[in-house]
Amino acid sequence: MSEFKNISGIASIIDIDNIDTDQIIPTEYLKSIKKFGFGDFLFDGWRYHDIANINTPTSSRSLNQDFILNQAPYNESKIIITGKNFGCGSSREHAVWALRDFGIEAVIAESFGDIFYNNCFKNGVLPIALNQDELLMVKDYVSNESKLHISLADKNIVIKNEKIAFEVDSGMLDMIITGQDEVDITLSISDKIKSYESNRLKQKPWLN
Repeated sequence: MSEFKNISGIASIIDIDNIDTDQIIPTEYLKSIKKFGFGDFLFDGWRYHDIANINTPTSSRSLNQDFILNQAPYNESKIIITGKNFGCGSSREHAVWALRDFGIEAVIAESFGDIFYNNCFKNGVLPIALNQDELLMVKDYVSNESKLHISLADKNIVIKNEKIAFEVDSGMLDMIITGQDEVDITLSISDKIKSYESNRLKQKPWLN
């Protein structure tokens, strides 16, 4: 994963509640076991008029020009602003992979599906939950400005002269700031783990 301390860029509003993982990326694109190459199929049922499979060239497909992510400048969005319960449904990590591959670095919503929320941190996408009033402020601002700035270090969203604070577990946030997943973090303390194991065997040799 790439590391970053700030997210600045175009924000798109998809003002729909209960967007599930099948709408984020349909099941026909889950056959690949790779973690990359899913960005072209993000919101596939909304971005295209036709039905395809993972081997279909996107250049041959019929784009839905009414969908926001097919319109400039929103086709270069880094942030999505949406409604309640984003990422509900199945536990597929492909949903986060598709967002990340498209270029999405943060999703701002009123709430998230629990498994999707945790998968975001493991794959370099920041999920931000705001209350209804705060979310409305962000939507109103983006409707006029389109660009948004998020400070990960300060845990806030900058709107003109105001800052909207958001809550997120510091340990989870560190995975995004440092670009490390749980495996990377474990490997970074491998010396401490080896030392612990060695001392434990000295104290309890019968465990060997």
